[in-house]
Amino acid sequence: MMTITKDTVIGDILTLAPDTAPLFLSIGMHCLGCPASRSETVEQACMAHNVDADELLAKVNEAIAAQG
Repeated sequence: MMTITKDTVIGDILTLAPDTAPLFLSIGMHCLGCPASRSETVEQACMAHNVDADELLAKVNEAIAAQG
């Protein structure tokens, strides 16, 4: 299992765990299919959308851990 960090690229997360997409949509990332958003790191996306990166990381890592 991979641990997601602030430096993890969103496209990599979505490839590994596509069911995390709603978490990104909930912070305002509505263009997950566009190459620019998929190449951003978690930290970059959170800065652009004024979201606490640590809070989002906790949710993403929890969702991935629940997959088993």
